[in-house]
Amino acid sequence: MVSTGFMICLPLAYLLGSSMGAYLICVLFGLPSPSESGSRNPGATNVYRLGGMLPAALTLIWDAGKGALAVGLGHLAGLEAEYLGLVAVAAVLGHILPIYHKFQGGKGVATMLGTGLALAFWTTLILGAVWWALLLWKRISSLASLAAAGLAPWIAYFFNPDFTLFFVVLSLVLVIRHRDNIIALAKGKEQSL
Repeated sequence: MVSTGFMICLPLAYLLGSSMGAYLICVLFGLPSPSESGSRNPGATNVYRLGGMLPAALTLIWDAGKGALAVGLGHLAGLEAEYLGLVAVAAVLGHILPIYHKFQGGKGVATMLGTGLALAFWTTLILGAVWWALLLWKRISSLASLAAAGLAPWIAYFFNPDFTLFFVVLSLVLVIRHRDNIIALAKGKEQSL
């Protein structure tokens, strides 16, 4: 039977995920709207291109933080692993399809990071290291994200097996959200940092 805590946490996670930090941070720093400039993606990578390291870092912290908060609320409600995974997916979907921004959101990478750290710390830490190493090496954020997504289910299987399905689902979502980047990578036209 589905608990009351889950029924409260699920929509709350989606609403938290829908809060897009990039817009507020761009306003505070006098930057153009991230949905109308650069890659037109309201995420940390585009904010970095528009305003540099500090606004991008704040966007990353906001987007990861809302994911971690959503899962944290699930922990407080005493939800079991499969329900925590669904709460995490709801937060990521909120970022991708935010109700406050006409369902035009980001790619969900930072929110996945936040949910993952709160849900499956070791898996996410390893994936974060893979992402960071590839970003430093190739300077292409989408390539680093796609590589981490490909490894995620396998790493979760060994380090946090209760959340393997969660990482399979989020990896598929991430690949779908990066379809334009995949085409650009295949053509050698993907934008670097």
